[in-house]
Amino acid sequence: MVRVTRVRCAADAPHTANATSLQPIDEFFLFMTYLSLGLMEKDLAHRFKIHQSTVSCVINTWANFLYTVLGAVGIWLSEEEVKVHLPDVFHGFADTQVILDCTELYCQTPNSLLLQSEVFSTYKSHSTFKGLIGMAPHGAVTFVSSLYEGSISDKEIVKQSGIVSQLKPTMAIMVDKGFLVGDCVPCKVYIPAFLSKRAQMSGAEVRETQSIARLRVHVERLIRRVKEHKIFSTVIPLSLTGSINQLNSVACLLVNYQNRPLVKAWASKC
Repeated sequence: MVRVTRVRCAADAPHTANATSLQPIDEFFLFMTYLSLGLMEKDLAHRFKIHQSTVSCVINTWANFLYTVLGAVGIWLSEEEVKVHLPDVFHGFADTQVILDCTELYCQTPNSLLLQSEVFSTYKSHSTFKGLIGMAPHGAVTFVSSLYEGSISDKEIVKQSGIVSQLKPTMAIMVDKGFLVGDCVPCKVYIPAFLSKRAQMSGAEVRETQSIARLRVHVERLIRRVKEHKIFSTVIPLSLTGSINQLNSVACLLVNYQNRPLVKAWASKC
């Protein structure tokens, strides 16, 4: 572990930097407490009896460390691995490789009008950071993108995130209505049908749309698990801009190691 902020810590709090000797397990616990409960650094400093600047150093160090360690684990699954764990409820969409959805984190509004326009999300009516998350049909996180400005479209985030290079013609992705990505991915796209200029949809389209909606709900449940980390339940201050990408990625990747599988049909096979 490289403590990239250790020098700054010592400069900010010379009277405490050397005196503090938290064990790595305690530093990890401090970081997880911060991520899961969203406690203020001042509060954590009081609880762990260390200087507030040291708390900041510990959080930044572990965010980068876990981002590197967990990010080194290959979470993208092959077609064969996905099919081995395919739940029965996906039998009508057996070629589904990944279910995609975007998640947005409220952030502090910048003073700059230009930055305000970039991070403002019309969907949330607030300044946000926006990321793409992908889930295998059985509930495992298999793709996490970097965070982008809130104004970016779902289609553009798919193009910029790098997931297109992972897809093959024999695969299929399942997305919501906003992901009009049929012209930029090399595979089949399962997406709810649109009325367009028609008076109503056909019976087959209605049934397929209902089936997709029932299966897509699992990725929304996955995002809810990620946001159970209370740090994301409040407005992210701009001071965290340098580490929010690492914090979000770590929170997403930790879901693979926490709780039970999302899809009960798959859980019963394990």
